[in-house]
Amino acid sequence: MKLSIGHRLFASVLLAIVAVAVTAIALMRQNVMSGFSEYAVKIELDRLDQLSTALAARYAATGNWNFIAGDGAWRGAWIAREMGRLQQQRHALAPPLPLLPPLPPLPPAPAPPHAPFAPPALTNEPEAPPLPPPPVPPVPPEPVPLSEPAPVDELGLQERITLLDANGAYLAGRPIGDEAVARRTLAVGGKSIGYLAVARAARPSDAMSRVFLAQMKNSLAIIIAASLALSAIAAMLLAAHFRKPIERLVDGARELAQGRFDTRLPDQRSDELGELARSFNQLAHKLESAQASRRQWVADTSHELRTPLSVLRAQLEAAQDGVRPASAASLAAMLRQVLSLNVLIDQLYALAQADLGELAYQRQRTDLWQLACEQAGAFEDRISAAGMSLHLGPAPAISMVAVDHERLRQVLANLFENSIRYAGPGARIVLSACTGDEWIEIMVDDSGPGVPEAALSHLLERFYRVEGSRGREHGGAGLGLALCQRIVDAHQGRMTVARSPLGGLRAAIRLPLEQT
Repeated sequence: MKLSIGHRLFASVLLAIVAVAVTAIALMRQNVMSGFSEYAVKIELDRLDQLSTALAARYAATGNWNFIAGDGAWRGAWIAREMGRLQQQRHALAPPLPLLPPLPPLPPAPAPPHAPFAPPALTNEPEAPPLPPPPVPPVPPEPVPLSEPAPVDELGLQERITLLDANGAYLAGRPIGDEAVARRTLAVGGKSIGYLAVARAARPSDAMSRVFLAQMKNSLAIIIAASLALSAIAAMLLAAHFRKPIERLVDGARELAQGRFDTRLPDQRSDELGELARSFNQLAHKLESAQASRRQWVADTSHELRTPLSVLRAQLEAAQDGVRPASAASLAAMLRQVLSLNVLIDQLYALAQADLGELAYQRQRTDLWQLACEQAGAFEDRISAAGMSLHLGPAPAISMVAVDHERLRQVLANLFENSIRYAGPGARIVLSACTGDEWIEIMVDDSGPGVPEAALSHLLERFYRVEGSRGREHGGAGLGLALCQRIVDAHQGRMTVARSPLGGLRAAIRLPLEQT
C-alpha cells in the first residue's frame, strides 16, 4: 500500500510521541518504585522499636556485644530468634480479657388469667400460651488489644535485618551485600553503639503498599492511554498542518505544467514551507514574464520582418507588372531591403545565441581604451559627413582587460552608430574613460535630442524604440543595445544608459581590469 507524506508524517510523529511518553512514564515509574521502596524500608525500621530497645538494654547490661556468639550460621539466624523471643514475651505479658458477670436468674412466669366468677375447671376457653422469656443481654465484644497482632512476615523482614557495631562491622543477621539498605542508629546514654540495617524487599511490604502501587499502575495506564490519544490527535493535526501546503504546491505545479503561469500560492507562513511557496510564486512570475516576453518577441520579430518584406514585395510586384521598370535605382532599393533583412536576421540569431549562452568568445589581453579610439577613428569620416564633431577624452592610466576583441569592437561600433543615427547635425560625440581599483568604464556621450526619463529603463530591451526624435524614421530594429548588453554581461561587465551632461544620451560599459 502506498503511503502518502501525510500518513508517513502522522506515523512518524505518533511513534516519536509514544516513544517519549513511554520512556518518560517508565522512568517515572522506576523513580516512584525506588522512592517508595526506600519509604517502605524506613517504615520497617520504625517498626523495630522493640528490637532496638531490647538490643540497647542488653548492650547496656553487658557493655559490649559479646552476648552475640557463635559461628556464621548461628549469627545469621540470631536476629530471627531474637525477634521470635520478643514476640513470645510480648504475648506472655499481654493482660487477660476480663470475664463477663453471671447472668441474673429469670423471674417466674405469671399465672394465666381466668374469667371472673368462673372456676377454672368449668371454663370452656383454652389455656393461654406461656409468655416468652425476656431477651438475654448481648455478650460484650472482645476487648481490642492495645497493639495490633504481629502481621505475618510475608516479605521476610527478619531475614533482611542486619546488626552492625558502631564501626559498621557485621554482628548478626543478614550478611552485608551490595543491596541498598537503610540504617537505624542504636544508642545508649547518647552514644552510638551500633546500627540496625534493613535491605529493600523485592515487592511491597504490606497491603497498603500493594494498594498504593496498584493505584499507581492504574494511573500510569490511564496516563499512557491519554498520552496515546492526545499524541494521535496532535500527530493528525500536525500532519494536516504540513500536508495542506504540500497539496497546494502539487496542485500549483500541475497548473504550471498546463501553462497557467498566473497561478500563485499563499505564502504567509514563516517556515520552510512558506519559503517554498514564495519560491514557487517567484518561479511562476518568471515563467509568466518569460511567456509574455516570448509572445512579444514573436510579435516584434514578425513586425520587423514584415516591414522590409512588404516593401521588397511591392517593388518586385511593380517591376513585374510594368508599373516601375527594373532600373538600376529600383534594383539598388531592393538590395538595400535585402541587406536590411540580412542585418536583422543576423542580430536575431546572435541575440538568440547570447540568451542560450552559446555565443562563442575568444578572450585575449586587450587595451580597451586603444580599441575604443580605433573604433572612433573608423567612424570619424561618417561623423564629419553627418555634420557632427568627435572629441576624445584623456587616456586612463590603465586599461588592459581580458575580452573578445571582435565582440567588444561590435559593441563600440553599435554605440557610435546610435549616436550618428540619432544625435543629428551639429551634435558633439565625446569618447571618455574612467577607472576604479578593479574596473574601467568607457563612455560615449552625445549632445543630440534627449530621451524621456521613463524611456531610459527600457532602452536595453529588445525591439524597444523611443517615439519621436529617436524613433523609427532613423531606422534600426531596436536590437543593437540589447545585443550589446548580452555581450557585456558575458564578460562579467555592466552596461548602462543615462542622460548625458551634454544633453543627449550617455551609453557606458564597465569591465573588470585584468589582474596582474
